[in-house]
Amino acid sequence: MLHVPLDPFFVLVNSVALEGDDCVICKAAEDQILEVSRRLNCSRMKNHPDFMKKCRSVHLLPPSTPILLQHYPLYRKSDAECTGEDSASPEEKKVLFKEQYDVLSQDASQKLLKLIQPRLILSGHTHSACRVLHGNVPEISVPSFSWRNRNNPSFIMGLITAEDFSLGKCFLPTENTVIYIYCVAGVLLCFCAVIYLLPLNVSFYTTKQKPI
Repeated sequence: MLHVPLDPFFVLVNSVALEGDDCVICKAAEDQILEVSRRLNCSRMKNHPDFMKKCRSVHLLPPSTPILLQHYPLYRKSDAECTGEDSASPEEKKVLFKEQYDVLSQDASQKLLKLIQPRLILSGHTHSACRVLHGNVPEISVPSFSWRNRNNPSFIMGLITAEDFSLGKCFLPTENTVIYIYCVAGVLLCFCAVIYLLPLNVSFYTTKQKPI
């Protein structure tokens, strides 16, 4: 996990390290999350009477609430509540998510929300767009930016300040549109080639014809 000491700042989490299976990287990731949480708490209590006692040796973070970035979404049952043209298909929305495979476990999700206390969560993994609320904290799952995974890929552009954020979505042309343009361009190219080469062939045979 890596935190960026900017204002606004982001907390980047390696979702694979939060499966709670005592993997090699799990303990290190959990220790870093606890350390970042401690620094965040100290940054929030600068005016508290016990600040010097509890946080004297702590390197403080920017005063703004962080934004959490991770690959896996926090726990949710499915994409059934997701809306928008780039959300999951009706068939996919009926499929229940598997913890630690499609989404983080409920336990890991609650720990992150409690320890980091983010104001915004950005995630991916499902290849489909979704916006859900965890209490009053919005999580936005960014759809895939590839025609390999969906017909209408998109990306998000955002303006983020220390106190607020604004996000906008930009779509690429659908894959069907791109294929159609290629086909039309190919037909026009062949047509132009025929039109261009036909007079050359006629003139060539005309010059080769012997006079009577």
